[in-house]
Amino acid sequence: MRHADLVFLSGAVLTMDPSSPRSTALAVAGERIVAVGDDEQVRELVGPGTRVVDLAGRALLPGFQDAHVHPVYAGLELGACDLSGTTELDEYRRRITAYAAAHPERRWITGAGWSMESFPGGLPTRQILDELVPDRPVLLTNRDHHGAWANTRALQLAGVTASTPDPADGRIEREPDGTPSGMLQEGAVLVVSKVVPAPTAQDLLAGLERAQRLLHSYGITAWQDAILGSYGGHPDVSETYLTAAESGLLTARVNGALWWDRDAGAEQIPHLVERREALRHGRFRADSVKIMQDGVAENFTAAMTAPYLDSCGCATGNTGLSFVDPVALRAYVTQLDALDFQVHFHALGDRAVREALDAVEAAGASNGQRGNRHHLAHLQVVHPDDIGRFAQLGAVANLQPLWAAHEPQMDELTIPFLGQERAAWQYPFLDLHRSGARLAAGSDWPVSSAAPLEGIHVAVNRVEPGGDPERIFLPHQRLDLSTALTAYTAGSAYVNGLDDTGTLRPGGLADLVVLDRDPYAVSAPELAGLRVEATYIGGACVFEG
Repeated sequence: MRHADLVFLSGAVLTMDPSSPRSTALAVAGERIVAVGDDEQVRELVGPGTRVVDLAGRALLPGFQDAHVHPVYAGLELGACDLSGTTELDEYRRRITAYAAAHPERRWITGAGWSMESFPGGLPTRQILDELVPDRPVLLTNRDHHGAWANTRALQLAGVTASTPDPADGRIEREPDGTPSGMLQEGAVLVVSKVVPAPTAQDLLAGLERAQRLLHSYGITAWQDAILGSYGGHPDVSETYLTAAESGLLTARVNGALWWDRDAGAEQIPHLVERREALRHGRFRADSVKIMQDGVAENFTAAMTAPYLDSCGCATGNTGLSFVDPVALRAYVTQLDALDFQVHFHALGDRAVREALDAVEAAGASNGQRGNRHHLAHLQVVHPDDIGRFAQLGAVANLQPLWAAHEPQMDELTIPFLGQERAAWQYPFLDLHRSGARLAAGSDWPVSSAAPLEGIHVAVNRVEPGGDPERIFLPHQRLDLSTALTAYTAGSAYVNGLDDTGTLRPGGLADLVVLDRDPYAVSAPELAGLRVEATYIGGACVFEG
C-alpha cells in the first residue's frame, strides 16, 4: 500500500459532492486525492514521510474558482494609482496627489477604482484632475471599467476636442459648449487610452504574479481570464500567461477567453483557432471566446428590451447598445460552437441576455448539443420569460454576486432609471437556480473584490459585508449556502473545463482550501468573516496564512 504524501484529519471536509457531502479526513498522493473518509480510515494511509495536517475542526473544501476575472489588469492596477475601497472625493484627491508626487518619473498618471456615485450624475470633470496634476496627463478608469476620467492634458494629447465625434460604441461626455468634460464612456475610452504608453512585458508579468499571490490568499486555485486580447486600451495578456506557464511561475489553472473583435466579423475565426492552438502550455489554455454584447446600466449602455427612464421617471429614446448585431451574433456563435469553442458572453441587460440565449439556441439547432458549456456573465437584468431558457439550452448562469446588494451605484444610478418593475428583475439568482440552470460564479476583479467569501456572503444575504442587515436587496433571490458554495467550486470548475476539480473525491486533483471555521457553523451574516488559512494546488501549498 502506498502511503499518502499529505493527510488532513479532524476537520469539516466539505466535498461539494451531493452523494457524500461531508467527512472528516482526506488523503493526497502526488497531485491527486486518494481517500476521503473518517479519521480512522484515512489515518491508515499515514506513513513516515506523510505530512499530517490537524484541521482541529477547521473546514476543508475544494479550491474556489473564479469564472470571470481580469487578474493581469488588476495586478497592474495594484501597482498604479489605486482609488478602490473608498467613495470619498477628498480621498481620491489625496491619493492622486500622493501618487503623482511619489512617481515623478511617470509620463502619465494612470490608475483605476473610482466609483460613479462619488460625482453628480456619475460624471467627474477634467478640472478636478487639472488642479491635482497640472503638468502631466492623467487617465483613471472607473470601478466598473466601462468608463474613464481624463484631465485636459490627456484629452489634448489624444486630440480630443469639441469637434471630435463620439465613437459608435461609446460616448464623450461634454460641457454645454461641446468641450469634452473629461468623462469617457465605453469605446470612447480608447480614444485617449491609445496614446498612453503601453506596459512592458515585464510589467505585465509582475502584474500577473502580484494578482496570483492575492488570488491564492483568497483560496482561488483556478480562474477564467475574461479577456485575452486588446480591449479598451488594455494590452493583450496572452503572452504573459504563456510565459508564466512555460517558466513555472503560473501555479493556478487558467482558461483564457479570446477577445472577439466587435469591429470585425466571421473573418477573425480562423485566427482564433490559431491562437487557441498556440496558447496552450501546462496549466494554461485558451478554449473560450469572449463576446461583449452590451455595456453597463449605470451609463445606460446595457442593452434593454424597453427604454431607460430619465430623472423624472419618463421613458427616454435610449435602450442601450448591442455591440454585436444580434442576427450576426447567432451566425458567429454557431460557427464557434461547431469548432468546439466555448462562448463567454458579457450580457448585462435583458435584451443582451436574450440575444445571447438566442445565439446559443441557434448554435444548438444547427450543431446539436456539443457540450461546449457556453456561459452568460453578469445577468443584471433578466426578463422573466428568459429564466427557464438557461436550463433548456444548457447555458450556464455566471454570477457576480457582490453586485446584488444595495449600495449607492445601485440605489442612485441604476434603480431610478430602470423603473420599479424592471429593477425587480435584477440578479435573479434563486429564480435561475430553481429553474434548473447551472450556476457558476466570478468576481470581475478589478471591478469588484476577488474574495469568494465576500461573494458567497452577498449571494446568501443580499447585503454587502458590513452593510445594514435590514436593507436586503430583493430578499426572495437569496441563495442557500450550499448552492452558493457550489457555484464557486463545482459550478465554476464546470465552466473552466476542469472536471477533475470542484469536488473532493478519490481520483480528483488536490486543489483545496482550508477555512478557519466550518461555514455551516456560522450564521449567514458572519460568512464574510471566515478566513482562508491555506490553499493547495495539486497537493502543493501555494498560500499559508
